[in-house]
Amino acid sequence: MTLMLTALWLGILTSISPCPLATNIAAVSFISKTIVHPRAVFLSGLAYTLGRALAYTILGMLIIKSLLGISAVANFLQRYMNQALGPLLILAGAIMLDALKISMPSLSLSQRHQNRLAGSGLAGACALGAIFALAFCPLSAALFFGSLIPLAMNTPAGIGLPAIYGIGTALPVIIFSVGIAAGATTLSRWFGRITTFERYVRKATGAVFILVGVYYVLGHILHAI
Repeated sequence: MTLMLTALWLGILTSISPCPLATNIAAVSFISKTIVHPRAVFLSGLAYTLGRALAYTILGMLIIKSLLGISAVANFLQRYMNQALGPLLILAGAIMLDALKISMPSLSLSQRHQNRLAGSGLAGACALGAIFALAFCPLSAALFFGSLIPLAMNTPAGIGLPAIYGIGTALPVIIFSVGIAAGATTLSRWFGRITTFERYVRKATGAVFILVGVYYVLGHILHAI
């Protein structure tokens, strides 16, 4: 249960970070712009969430199965996973605290293709969610590859953690889809509050990651505790 909540929290933290939040805002605007009926907007938000969850589940499954399927890698991870987890958590925490800046290529989609997918009903919303999920920025990559995948590989039930993470990353779309379906008129104000909230939550989580990472380093590498 703790790992499931951790995966959900990592997904939520990803979703309110600037880069993923921007894609989620784009998804909400596309969905609400092309669909008139409020119920259809809500269903499209759920389809978008499903797309994100499927993308992360498939990607996570491929990574975990591939690494564990190689006996040498599996033996190495089984022996040194706890030692590797500490530095990875410290790295992810440093990125969350903006103490470390990295650049990486990301998957992009033209405006025309985004509009086409958004206007293709539930299947298009699902595909849009999957594509936006794979548009990693440094922070989301650190949380997914540097935090979630190591945690998932450290437990037998970890194969389901990427799906829970994916649901967490799409929660803003679900919330704002509900708001649109209910006729809410203060969505822009909500976006502003979330952006402010994200800075504090991200830095607090980054500090926790570094502390836990230091604990793992002291306990499993330096054997000081």
